[in-house]
Amino acid sequence: MGTGKRVLVTAALAVVCATTALAVPGTALAAPAPPPAAPSATATPPAAPDRDLEAVRKQLEKLYRAAAVATEEYNAADEKAREQSAQLDELTVRIDAGRERLAALRDRAGAAARAQYRTGGMPDEAKLILNGDPDDFLDGTGRVIQGERATKGLLGDLARAQEDLETYQADASGHLTRLESNRRAKATARKKVEKRIAAAEELESRLEKEEKVRLARLERLAAERAQNAWLGSGALKETGGAATERGEKAVEYATAQIGKPYRWGAAGPASYDCSGLTSQAWLAAGRAIPRTSQEQWRRLERVEVADMRPGDLIVYFNDASHIGMYIGDGRMVHSPRPGRTVTIAGAGSMPILGVVRPDA
Repeated sequence: MGTGKRVLVTAALAVVCATTALAVPGTALAAPAPPPAAPSATATPPAAPDRDLEAVRKQLEKLYRAAAVATEEYNAADEKAREQSAQLDELTVRIDAGRERLAALRDRAGAAARAQYRTGGMPDEAKLILNGDPDDFLDGTGRVIQGERATKGLLGDLARAQEDLETYQADASGHLTRLESNRRAKATARKKVEKRIAAAEELESRLEKEEKVRLARLERLAAERAQNAWLGSGALKETGGAATERGEKAVEYATAQIGKPYRWGAAGPASYDCSGLTSQAWLAAGRAIPRTSQEQWRRLERVEVADMRPGDLIVYFNDASHIGMYIGDGRMVHSPRPGRTVTIAGAGSMPILGVVRPDA
């Protein structure tokens, strides 16, 4: 609630109370209270009650969740654009090589055609008469046959080279179309991310310093309540197995990033978003996994929550828009959101969609 609104509500309540006192029979009338002074421009506005801050917390959570969804859209489009660009580069190399091969084959075919024209236009009977030696004639005839076969093979190579070149060019055209589409999707997702984050930052900027401290406390309390409810449900009644060697390396990498800032679209080494942290941690452990949280959820092997072990990835929310790494004892390490840093949190502090295992 804004400062002006709170002052107006206070004044209105005072008027309502005074009016009620006048209307009650037998009530002594007190001297009228002086009207409330108008707030000065330099006066410190009263702090918002916790119920208002709770509404702010929920609104911020909603905005940052939307930003996380858009961030993963951006990451997916960026990854696809990178793949398409690399494939397009490879096809460009093939097209250049195909053109060179086709030019060389055409030169050879042209030379063979000219040679055949010079030697192949005379009838065999005339060649025998002019030559006078049957053995030489037969040798020459064999060479001509071999030449004709070689020419046919050359023409076949020429046709195949032409077909390959046309295929490469068609593939390149398709890749270019998809690349442009992914670039547009990436630009659209970038605008979404920036819009959501700007809205959240603008909302936070309205809070006083003391309110921001209380807001952070409310966020911690909400996470603690969720974690306690999750633990109380018996989700970790059974303990998972020990981490593998790669899992230990992934956890070691992820926890070494604690304190580094969240930055959307980042995959280290100075900053990370949620899936940037998990993908780089497992890459450091020697296992390449998909870049986005949705693809990590879709393509990696799923395991039961009760069976998870350190190094496994915990996917959050129904749209798989957030992800963290389990480190044991009911805790995980993750990169939460803009304005926060890589940190350790309760594994059940957010709604869990499921668990995946990169080194299954």
